[in-house]
Amino acid sequence: MGVEIEVEGLTKSFGKQLIWGDVSLTVPAGEICVMLGPSGTGKSVFLKTLIGLLKPDRGSIMIEGTDIASCSERDLYEIRKLFGVLFQDGAMFGSMTLYDNVAFPLREHTRKSESEIRDIVMEKMDLVGLIGAEGKLPGEISGGMRKRAGLARALVLDPEIVLFDEPDSGLDPVRTAFLNQLIIDLNAQIDATFLIVTHDINTARTVPDNIGLLYHKHLAMFGPREMLLSSEEPVVRQFLNAQRVGPIGMSEEKDADELEAEKDQELPPLPPIPMQQEPSNGIPRRSQRAPGEWCRENGVTPPPGSFEPNMTMAVGG
Repeated sequence: MGVEIEVEGLTKSFGKQLIWGDVSLTVPAGEICVMLGPSGTGKSVFLKTLIGLLKPDRGSIMIEGTDIASCSERDLYEIRKLFGVLFQDGAMFGSMTLYDNVAFPLREHTRKSESEIRDIVMEKMDLVGLIGAEGKLPGEISGGMRKRAGLARALVLDPEIVLFDEPDSGLDPVRTAFLNQLIIDLNAQIDATFLIVTHDINTARTVPDNIGLLYHKHLAMFGPREMLLSSEEPVVRQFLNAQRVGPIGMSEEKDADELEAEKDQELPPLPPIPMQQEPSNGIPRRSQRAPGEWCRENGVTPPPGSFEPNMTMAVGG
C-alpha cells in the first residue's frame, strides 16, 4: 500500500532565480500521478525536492507525519527507504552487470544473505521482463532495457512511493507504450504511490489517475485526469492538447504582440477524453475510477466522443 505525499507552500530558488513558488498539492496514496510542464519549469527539481536531495526555501513535504523539508538527516534517511526512483537515463553503474546493479540497494541497505538477495533480484527482474539479461552490462543493452533495469532497481526495496523522472525520454513510441503498460501493471501489483515526470502527452492523457501542470513558476493545476482533460483553463487546455494557440510560446510565454495577433482566433474543440489504460489482465486497479465518473460527479459534459473503447488519440492544432 502506498503512502500519501502532502506538499504545502513549497518554494524553490537557485540564487535569485525562482524555479517555482507556493506549490501545494496532495499526491494520493496508491495512485498514479503525472507532472507536466514546458521545458525548464523545474519538474525534475520538484522530484529531487520531494526526496530530500534539494532543500526548498519554504514550505513542507509531509510523509507519514514527517516533514522532510525540515527533518533531521537521520529521519530523512529513514523516510527515503519508502522511495524508489527511476532516473532519466536509468543511472546504471557501467562496470556492473544488471544483476549487480539491481542488487546494489539490498547490499547497501540490508543485511540479507546473498541467496535472499538473489531471490529478490530475480523476482524484480522478472517483473520488468529482464530474465536472461542479468549477466549483461548496461552498455550491452538498449535504452529501453536500461530503463527497465533501472525500474527493477527502484523496486528492489519494495518502496511505497516510486518516482519516475522522464521514463520515456529517448524511447521510441513503441517502447514508450510498453513502458506505460509496465507502469500500469506494476501499480496494480504493488499498489505503491507513483509520480511520473514526463513530456509525453499520450502518457499524460491515458495513464494517470491525476495530472499536475507546472507553468510560469507555479502549479497551474493539479487534480483528477478528467478534470484537466476537460478544462477550459488556457494553459492547461493548450498544453494537454498540444495546441499552438494559447499563452505558451517557444520561450515559455508568448509576448503581448503574439497574444494580440491570435486573440480573435477560434480555439479548436477539445478532443475526446480517452479511456484510461487498464492492467494487462483487465482487472481495474484499486485507485482506478469508472470512465466519466469525475465528469458526472461534477456536472461536467466531456467532449463528444469521450470514453469510447479503442478510440485513437487526436490532439493538436
